[in-house]
Amino acid sequence: MDALSNAGLGARRNEDIALDLLKFVAATAGVGRPAAPSTGFSGAAAPKPEEHVNQLLDLYSRCLKAVEGEEPKPEPQQAGKGPQTGAAR
Repeated sequence: MDALSNAGLGARRNEDIALDLLKFVAATAGVGRPAAPSTGFSGAAAPKPEEHVNQLLDLYSRCLKAVEGEEPKPEPQQAGKGPQTGAAR
């Protein structure tokens, strides 16, 4: 009986650690918080709630991979957003 109750603790433990890491990173970086209103010009429109959710889910998956010791895959670069190489023409 103890073997069955302890079997799920390893996976759950990693998930709990990843969730704690997500909370820390989100609070530190301000991910998921709406932008504070300010006087003057604003840079961009506030992200939609769906975008906040997607950011948090992506961050959680990255935290879980970090806890499990997996190497993160490099982010695909968008056209025109990559590093500049060579001399300007």
